[in-house]
Amino acid sequence: MKRELFDEDHEIYRQSVREFMRREVVPKQEQWMADGSVDRETWRSAGEAGLLCPWVEERWGGPGGDFLHSVIVCEELARVYESGFAIPLHSDIVVPYIHSFGDDAQRERWLAGCVSGELISAIAMTEPDTGSDLAAIRTTARRDGDEYVINGSKTFISNGFLCDLVIVAAKTENSEDPHRAVSLFVVEGGTPGFIRSKKLAKMGLASQDTAEIAFEDCRIPAANRLGAEGAGFMMLMQKLQQERLVVGVICQSAAEQVLTDTIAYAKQRAAFGRPIIKFQNTQFKLAECATEVEVGRHFCDAVIRRHAAGEYLVKECSMSKLWHSEMLGRVVDECLQFYGGYGYMLEYPISRAYIDARVQRIYAGTNEIMKVIIAKQMGI
Repeated sequence: MKRELFDEDHEIYRQSVREFMRREVVPKQEQWMADGSVDRETWRSAGEAGLLCPWVEERWGGPGGDFLHSVIVCEELARVYESGFAIPLHSDIVVPYIHSFGDDAQRERWLAGCVSGELISAIAMTEPDTGSDLAAIRTTARRDGDEYVINGSKTFISNGFLCDLVIVAAKTENSEDPHRAVSLFVVEGGTPGFIRSKKLAKMGLASQDTAEIAFEDCRIPAANRLGAEGAGFMMLMQKLQQERLVVGVICQSAAEQVLTDTIAYAKQRAAFGRPIIKFQNTQFKLAECATEVEVGRHFCDAVIRRHAAGEYLVKECSMSKLWHSEMLGRVVDECLQFYGGYGYMLEYPISRAYIDARVQRIYAGTNEIMKVIIAKQMGI
């Protein structure tokens, strides 16, 4: 379908991103899945190619693009079925906290490295017993002179082993109100007391180094706190809008690619003497999938356009995360069926797409939480 989001410069950028995926990503995917991690050299190559934090201004070492450049990166990663190279997490979920809430000294210290790929970032919100309930976190940060001492553990941390910077949500002692007791801190790799406990074995996202991490009397400078003490919960709420939209973008793009590849496969695969695309059942099922994908594209692009313009879209971004992740699950399930037994084989991208689709309904806030947020935004 014709899209009106992007200008000529964006389309030129897309071609360069697509070439990067062909040259630097696709040949390495099998090795990354075996390693459970993306190599650092490719992160730096992505930085050199302008794929990391493309929206960061030139004054902070960035290329001076916009959010639409990030959307293109998300879409092109989905196009090659690459779920573990966590550029969207780094560029559009973690680094914006430093950009928006950091002071000039913090921006000067970290942003250029995030753009170049020398610094890989992560965010540590989730804890073993809290899930989506950020107000219930137990990790603490105690002020001690010009330092904070952090203690606690976090789980399901993407980029947990590779990261050079991790933004940590921790309770400070400034309030009895759990929503006003959360602060955000930047912990640098190699800091004593920052422990990467173990890499987690997952059902999908095979090349993503998801980890458990811990902090044991981890001392960081007070200058590593982002924003005011106690403002962490509000900062998280502000940035979760974009995080959930990014999930919607990825799901929409993945569904489009799965459908495109399935149509091509159905034209080639024969059963009972003719291509399975000729069977009415195949046509009906693919027509249903195509309808969902096209409806999803219109809604997704509308939300992207309004978000890029700076609108408050907590409800709409939550709807995107909810609907697009559910839609992807339906589409990839229907499409896998047309591959028969081959659809169950990991050598076929459709199999990986099926496995990877499941987590989209869980992270960035479960879909049940999305429904709660949508209802509240509706005033009910």
